Amino acid sequence: MQTDVRRALVIGNSDGIGLALTRRLLACGWAVTGGSRRASPIDDASYDHSVLDVAAPGYAETLRALAARSRPFELCVYCAGIGDLLDVRDLSREADVFRVNLVGAVDTASVVLPPMLAAGRGHFVALSSIGDEMLSADAPAYAASKAGLSSYLAGLALAMRPRGVHVSNVRFGFVDTKMAKSKVKPMMISPTRAADVVMRCLERKPARVTYPWRMAALVRLLRWASAVRLFFT
Repeated sequence: MQTDVRRALVIGNSDGIGLALTRRLLACGWAVTGGSRRASPIDDASYDHSVLDVAAPGYAETLRALAARSRPFELCVYCAGIGDLLDVRDLSREADVFRVNLVGAVDTASVVLPPMLAAGRGHFVALSSIGDEMLSADAPAYAASKAGLSSYLAGLALAMRPRGVHVSNVRFGFVDTKMAKSKVKPMMISPTRAADVVMRCLERKPARVTYPWRMAALVRLLRWASAVRLFFT
């Protein structure tokens, strides 16, 4: 592989936004390493895939061994996420949502950020959600894990930017993937459109991207309504 080819790591890319983004990166000349729980449908000379589970014990060590195979990644995009609806009769999977949506992202950052810091450049991106502002009775673990992720990324951005490394939090509303389980899905976008938003983020490197902004305004209104409901219940 030529040393001037940019290297990217995309975690959670066997379908949805991660898959669409991987295809866009390859089309733009990146060498991409992907990781997900399933095999990838991508067959490209510039693509390498590893089957891994961000919630599994030893994930960070597995990723560290994967990263050591060649020179450091200049870009890492964490797309992994789950969001089961709450079943009040069985709370056993609630912790899994935090392991995937929050802890997996933290573990990934712990592996990819030190080499970026050593190089004085790099970009770490994670996909959060506009739902990070919600008080959700339907999916409290999802909303809370995304709130934690958004807060963590904001702090990382403050810590890393003076050292030449960018951290971005990309917050989406409804995207047409298996994650979109709500009965009502206003302003839903396609994975391809979401990948376009991430690609623009890679160019501008903002600390936070929210799309669509009208959905964010609606969520703030719903949060206010939920808070009032909670107070008077």
